[in-house]
Amino acid sequence: MNKYLKGKGAQINVPNRFLKQELNTEDTNGLDEELIVGSPKTNVCYETPKKIISTNTSPDLVFNASINPYQGCEHGCVYCYARNSHEYWGFSAGLDFESKIIVKPDAPKLLEQEFLQATYRPKIIMLSGNTDCYQPLERKYKITRNLLMIFNKYRNPVSIITKNTLISRDIDLLEELARMNLVSIVLSIATLDEELRRILEPRTASASKKLKIIEELAAKNIPVGIMNAPIIPGLNHHETPLILKSASDAGAQFAGYTVVRLNGQISTIFKDWLEKTFPDRAKKVWNLIRELHEGNVNDSQFGRRMKGDGKFAEVIKKLFEINRRKYFKSKDAPKLSTDHFRKFGNYSLF
Repeated sequence: MNKYLKGKGAQINVPNRFLKQELNTEDTNGLDEELIVGSPKTNVCYETPKKIISTNTSPDLVFNASINPYQGCEHGCVYCYARNSHEYWGFSAGLDFESKIIVKPDAPKLLEQEFLQATYRPKIIMLSGNTDCYQPLERKYKITRNLLMIFNKYRNPVSIITKNTLISRDIDLLEELARMNLVSIVLSIATLDEELRRILEPRTASASKKLKIIEELAAKNIPVGIMNAPIIPGLNHHETPLILKSASDAGAQFAGYTVVRLNGQISTIFKDWLEKTFPDRAKKVWNLIRELHEGNVNDSQFGRRMKGDGKFAEVIKKLFEINRRKYFKSKDAPKLSTDHFRKFGNYSLF
C-alpha cells in the first residue's frame, strides 16, 4: 500500500506476534488488493477488569502505580511505545492501535473500591502511564473526569500526562486537588512545527494550544510542566531550546525529555511512515536513531533506554540541560502529598 493515510500516524497494520495466522493480500499475479482503503473509522470495545490500578517496578519511571481508562489511542502518534501492548488484545500495533479502542467505563467504580480496601495505602497514581486519558473518546465517556472526582473525594494524589487540550474541561477539579498538593500535570510537546505534528502525531493538540493550556493551568496555581518527547534526531532535536523557552514563558515549572526508541513492531511502523513522509532523509534519520541505541533502533535496558547512549545522545542531553537551567528553576515536578487521604466506610460515589 503506497497511499498516505491522512489523519493517521501508522500507515500499515503489522502482523500480531501472538497470532499464528495473518491476512496477506499479495497476489502471485501482481493483482494485489489494498488491505486498507481510506482511513479506518474508530471502533470501540468495552472491558470490565477486576482491578484498575496497574503497578510497575521500572527504575526509569517516576511512578509505580497507574491507571489507563483507555487501551489504544486515537491520537495516532506513530512513535508511541504503547503500540506493542495492543497485541495482547489480539489487535495490530499499527492502524488497529489508533482505530480499535478499548474503553473501561467501570474504572471510577473500581478505583473507589480499591481506595475503600483496608489494605490500601495512599500513593501517587499516574493517569496515562500507557495511553492518553484525554484522547478524543474522553469527550464522550468522561471516564477521566469521573476518576478525578474519586481522587478528589478521597484526596489521593494523582499525576497526569497528556497531549490533549480537553484537560481544560476539568480545571475545576484540578484546582481543588492543587490546593492540597494532590496533582501535577505534564503536557507532552514533541515539536512546535505544525506541519511535522500533523503527520507525526496527527490527532493531538497543536503546540500553540498546549502552551495556552499551560497558561490556563499555571494561572490557577496548578503545577504544570512539559515533556519534550520524543526527541527524534534529524526531525525535531534542534527544537529543544525553543520548546523549553516557550513552555517556560507560558508558565511551565519543570521539564523533562526522552529520545525515540522503536521497540518491537514500532520499528516496522515507524520506518514505513518515515519512508513515506520523509523519503529524502529517511535513511539519515534511521541511522541517527540507531546511533542513539548502540546500532539498534530499540533499547529495553533500564537506565539508558529513555535517554539513549553514545555521542549523539550526549549532544541531546547537553542541549536539553543547558536550556533547562536557563529557563527553569526546578528540575523535577513537585512532590505530591499523601497526608490528606481519607476513607468513607462503605459509602460509594458510583
